[in-house]
Amino acid sequence: MSRLSFVAGLLLGALVAAPQAAPIFHPGAPGAPARAISTDEALNLARTTFTEDDVAFMQHMIVHHGQAVEMVALLETRGTTPAVKLMGQRIALSQEAEIALMEDWLTTRGRPIAMPDMHAGHGAHGGMDHSAHAGHAMPASETPLMAGMLSPAQMQRLAAARGVDFDRLFLTGMIQHHQGALDMVADLLAHPDSAEDSLLSDFTSSVVADQSAEILRMQNLLSDL
Repeated sequence: MSRLSFVAGLLLGALVAAPQAAPIFHPGAPGAPARAISTDEALNLARTTFTEDDVAFMQHMIVHHGQAVEMVALLETRGTTPAVKLMGQRIALSQEAEIALMEDWLTTRGRPIAMPDMHAGHGAHGGMDHSAHAGHAMPASETPLMAGMLSPAQMQRLAAARGVDFDRLFLTGMIQHHQGALDMVADLLAHPDSAEDSLLSDFTSSVVADQSAEILRMQNLLSDL
């Protein structure tokens, strides 16, 4: 091998081993030039591209998902149809994973997980009713904690049902629940500058795709009962 070929080989090897990263440019203010920023700066900027509507959406959706997990817990002891139970298990696994994602999203951005206006005692499930005070029991409210969720009275009727009757109520309630999540996404996207955060954008797209498909599957299961 000639000396020239040897040197050329060394240079080529160095270029392959240490590729140059493409620069990242951050747009300047109107009239100001863009500037090159580091990867860490780009990640930090990405975490700031959220609005108060985004934060409220995530906080609400955590509560919304939590009630779905509670409904599946009831299904495990009260339901009877294997296909419905399997559907419920899949829903619980996906919603628990999404709750963890949403909690991490809020924590990473320095925002509280719980909504500041959530009443103490509702927790993440939204299935409890606090209309009984000082020993005076009152009927459970038919008003849900938020649109799309089951009301305390609906949760009581679900918990009291057994067998196929439970399965029907579960599917009907979960279809309502999933539709509520779709409505929440649509409401968020109607706000200017919302869901521009890349992770949140991916999450809302996943909610729409997954829960729309699950609604169709649950409607088919319900028609077979």
